[in-house]
Amino acid sequence: MASAGRRPCQDRLMEVPDAQRWNINIHFHDLVVRAVSGAADVLDIGCGEGMLARRLRCEADAVTGIDLDAASIELAKAQSPGGEIDYLRADFLTHPFEPESFDGIVSVATLHHMDPERGLNRIKELLRPGGTAAVIGFARNEFPADLPRVPAAVLAYAWHVVPKKQWRHPSPIVWPPPDTYRTMRKLTERVLPGARFRQHLLPRYSIVWTKPST
Repeated sequence: MASAGRRPCQDRLMEVPDAQRWNINIHFHDLVVRAVSGAADVLDIGCGEGMLARRLRCEADAVTGIDLDAASIELAKAQSPGGEIDYLRADFLTHPFEPESFDGIVSVATLHHMDPERGLNRIKELLRPGGTAAVIGFARNEFPADLPRVPAAVLAYAWHVVPKKQWRHPSPIVWPPPDTYRTMRKLTERVLPGARFRQHLLPRYSIVWTKPST
């Protein structure tokens, strides 16, 4: 029986083991985990039902997941018995974390839910010197600038996505994304100098940034 405040469909979604789940966001989890490998204290922004946080906890000493959606946090806690992950229902932009609290910060499909400049600046504030942040985000194409990428992107989608059954997460969705890839690239260059920004063939971008030690 579904618990109070949860839809039965959410319970069915959670019956699928992590190893059997796939969607485009999950496809990029490997990139994120590699980027923060070795981090001891990791923050997962917009953790949703906690799949990425659970994977990060296999390597990190401490993982904090934060999300505004109460139902998602409830699902995350239910799938992480024992309190090994600290889940917070709160706004990442305003929650009173101490500056430089984390040596790893990750965010998957969350930045477009907020003002991205505030989000990137908050990441910079909370990351310790020498720590690494890894962001996977949504953006929209801008034509004609992105037109040359379309044929390869269509092939990538057909290869990776069409043959697979996608696991549909129960967290809130914002669509279409408000910013273009070009806008996000320029914003990243300005807020996080030296960051690696990549526009992927599958419809996501990645940002990997290590905060200078001095």
